[in-house]
Amino acid sequence: MPTLSSFYGIVIKMYFQQSEHNPPHFHAIYGEFMGSIDIQTGKLIEGDLPDRALKLILEWLDIHKNELIEMWNTQEFKKISPLS
Repeated sequence: MPTLSSFYGIVIKMYFQQSEHNPPHFHAIYGEFMGSIDIQTGKLIEGDLPDRALKLILEWLDIHKNELIEMWNTQEFKKISPLS
């Protein structure tokens, strides 16, 4: 699972097997916590993340949503800038 970005101890990854992993989402890892976040809605669809980390992740998602959707649709990996 390629790493798309990392910031503030949070690592963002995405599987590139679209047909087996709907809805479009990415995985966030923060220490011992992991979660899957729906790209379209920003909802945590699986796992658990501390509120503080989830807020940062959703802020990052808001900035890069179009890039993530394009990446999901094309299955072309690229690094995405971190939250600063």
